[in-house]
Parts: sequence; C-alpha cells; structure tokens
Amino acid sequence: MRRILFCTDTFPPQVNGVSVVTAAMVSGLRKRGWECAVLGPAYPLTGRRVLWSPDVERRYAVPSVGLPGYRDVRLSWPTSRYVRSVFDDVRPDLVHCATEFSIGYAGMREAARRGIPVCTTSHTDFSRYCSAYGVPFLRPAVTRWMRHFHGKANRTLVPSRVAQDALLEIGVRQTHVWGGGVDAELFHPRHFSSATRQRLGIGRVFTFLHVGRLAPEKNVELVLAAFAMARAQQPEVPMRLLIAGAGPSEKALRGSSTPGVTFLGAVDRTNELPALYASVDAFVTASTTETLGLVTLEAMASGLPVIACREGGLRDYFVHTHNGLSFAAGDATDCAEAMVRLVRDASLHERLRSGARQTAEAWSSVRDLDRLDGLFQREIRAHAHLQASLCSLTPHAAR
Repeated sequence: MRRILFCTDTFPPQVNGVSVVTAAMVSGLRKRGWECAVLGPAYPLTGRRVLWSPDVERRYAVPSVGLPGYRDVRLSWPTSRYVRSVFDDVRPDLVHCATEFSIGYAGMREAARRGIPVCTTSHTDFSRYCSAYGVPFLRPAVTRWMRHFHGKANRTLVPSRVAQDALLEIGVRQTHVWGGGVDAELFHPRHFSSATRQRLGIGRVFTFLHVGRLAPEKNVELVLAAFAMARAQQPEVPMRLLIAGAGPSEKALRGSSTPGVTFLGAVDRTNELPALYASVDAFVTASTTETLGLVTLEAMASGLPVIACREGGLRDYFVHTHNGLSFAAGDATDCAEAMVRLVRDASLHERLRSGARQTAEAWSSVRDLDRLDGLFQREIRAHAHLQASLCSLTPHAAR
C-alpha cells in the first residue's frame, strides 16, 4: 500500500478553499488505495484540541493559537523532534505540503533530510494579497519565499493556468495544473428546497448569493455597492442578497450593508450549503485573486448563473453569456448592470443555469482525483528510478 503524509497549516474543521481541497485529496486517495496521514494544526473542538477528519487513518496535531483578530486562522510551530517522530511512525513514500507556512515547511525539510519525494500545492497567490491588506512593500519578500519553497519540490500542483503562469514568472518550473475539481454530486440542482427559501424569508424574490471568507481580498464591499445600485435602478423589482461566510471584515461589512441584504454567518458545508446554493437564483463574487474559485464552481454545479470578474483562475472555465455574466474588475456599476440584466431576462437566466451545470460536470472532482492518483504514483516511481540511477553511478565515480 502506498503511504502519503500531508503537511498542512489548515484542515477541517476549518473551512476555506485550501482545507476543502486538501481534505478532498485525502478522501479521494484513500478510496484509491492509499494510506493517508495528516500533520496539521490542532483546533478547539468540543472542549478538546484535535485535528479531525473521518478519512484519515492517522492524524497528528500540532498545538496552535488563533491569529489575533481572526481566531479561525491557526498559527502553529511544530518542533523538529515531533516532526521526526511523525515521519518515523508514518514512513511515507511521498510527502505533500499543502501550505507554504510552518507545518508545510517543516514537512518539506524533514522529507528532504530523508530523501523522500515532495509535492506541493500553490493554492494562493499571496503576493497579490499584499495590496489587498495594505502592505504592498512586502510583495517582493513574499515572492522570494514562494520561489524558495516551491522550488524545492519535485512537483508543484497549481489549480489553474493563470496560477501556473504566476509561478513560472518567478522561476518555479516543475508545475502541473490540477484544480481538484468540484463535487458535482454534493452540489447539485436537485437540492433545491422551497422550505429553505421560506426559512430565509426570500419566497419568490430573485435572490443573489455570495459565499466566501469575509476578508479584504474578496472585495465583498463591491458586491454590496453593486446590489444597492441594482435595487435603485429597478425599485419595482424585489431583489435580495445573501452573504454566507465569516471573517475579519464581517463587522465592517454588516455595518455598511443596505436594505435587502442578509448576513448568514458561517454555513455548514455539507449539511446546509448544498441546499443554500440550489435554492437561490444566482451567485455573485467580485474577487480578482482566486487561483481557481472553488465556491464559484460549487455554485455552477448547483445550477446557478455566476456574475463575476473574469480574472485569475476563473478564466479557465468562466465564459460570459455561457455560464454567467462578467463585469470589469473593480467596477460596481458594471456589476450592477449584470445583476439587473439577469433579473429582467428569464430566458437568459435559464440558459446560463444550463451552461453553469454543464461546466461543473466537465470539472468533476472524480476525474481530477483519478489524475492525482496517477500523478503521485509517477512521482514515486520517478524518484525511485533516479535514486537507483545515482546508486549505480556511485561505484564508477569512486574509480
């Protein structure tokens, strides 16, 4: 049985794009015959500090503390002694470092010390986050770290061609496009629920949905501004906007919201989110920093037309007037016009619903997990072949 150790600074129960994709990798590889172990941060859960997932045979938790002002983000610092003990216990054939931070880097260092092949994933273009968080002067340092970290890997997985180009620009060559896909069975139009619409108080009102972390780089402020403009342009047409998610910007966003907007807070991904997607009318996002845009694919899988900027990883699958309507980045007026157009044109809405579902089916996670299984097996074989070749050359070098 092939053994793999995932080293990650985020994992369920924390919910974000990185933790969701990493957990899907673990679950998918386990179903394909791998023995999977995870080294990750401990989370406060039911009074105990644990790392939780039903799909992991072995779980190793590193003590962590919440980031000040954003407790859901955990800061960890694993000791070398503990990391060595985890490697001794797991004896992995391959190490996958899902994040570039302390746990991911600790796993990479120990794998290098033992001569174990390493793959990484570049989920996020952190250099672009520097501007969103008001520290653009840190971008060169962040870029150097990304180049240093991923440059040490045998292979770096990237979720889109845009993300691949970004790494190539800074000198990281050994990349492979693998997005993880979307669970098109978990997120499906059949989860439509009139009871959900009644519970949310939206009835027959055309309702937009935004799902994601409420943080500066997501530009939720633009979504709120555009929605207010759309309502003002069409006062006779009732509209609603639901905001699902939590994060450091939540308090400010709630304070700046307008009538017709409801903040739902964190929504359970498995038990609530599928019905929420399928029971509203359209999805809207203003982010320009997505390397894939998993929530956008989930919305499409649920049969929702998408209103978004065709930026970042969305360029790989988001097609204007096929599965949604695009608007210019940073342009709230353009976003509002797209909202109004979708509300007023029922035939367009229905056509985009169909295109969205077709797109999601083509981006099925089942297909991508089969590809991941083959890719990781090839990396193990290639590393073994290289080691054997080096061993065979050693006697000749000694002569």
